[in-house]
Amino acid sequence: MTAGSVTRVKICGITNWPDAKLAVDLGAAFLGFNLYPKSPRYIQPRAARRIVQKLPKHVEAVGIFVNEPPESVVELAEYAKVGFVQLHGEESPRAVAALAELYGVIKAFRVRPGFRTASLAHYADAAAILLDGFDRAKRGGTGKSFDWRVARAAKKYGFVFLAGGLAPENAAEAIRAAQPFAVDVASGVESRPGKKDAAKLRAFFRAVESAQ
Repeated sequence: MTAGSVTRVKICGITNWPDAKLAVDLGAAFLGFNLYPKSPRYIQPRAARRIVQKLPKHVEAVGIFVNEPPESVVELAEYAKVGFVQLHGEESPRAVAALAELYGVIKAFRVRPGFRTASLAHYADAAAILLDGFDRAKRGGTGKSFDWRVARAAKKYGFVFLAGGLAPENAAEAIRAAQPFAVDVASGVESRPGKKDAAKLRAFFRAVESAQ
């Protein structure tokens, strides 16, 4: 990853090729494939692989995992042909360091009141940090936001992906407030979990562009 003035876009929860193609055509830099079986946006590794193999080289495929043993992450990521792994559980700094030898690691954190950005220093081996809204039951795709100033403060610890409650209506405001490396959206551009809404996707990219 390299820094730049343009905020990248990650479209998460991709489950089908038409949604992936539209996201790519609109300018997505990252596509997220949820390989966590309990997710409503779960995609089987074989299906993810078929989509990833069609992607242009400039688009990064990200496999999402939750508290999966590192060896299992490697096996699934290798099969699905993703270049990045996003760890959305309570994975340890040691696990992140081990996986970072093979993949770009995006370590996700759910931000609740009292969240301490200083804790991010323990994950220096991660290629990037993803900050998401907190939900007791869900791991991502919650539609819940948090104080974007936390994301701005977290930039001192690495590249920040801003997630949680983003939608066409607030994406520009969020970018101006947090100045993240990338914004990550799933539920905010969907007609239902795992199915993107074309009009919302287009509106989201217009909002991101307006904030540059």
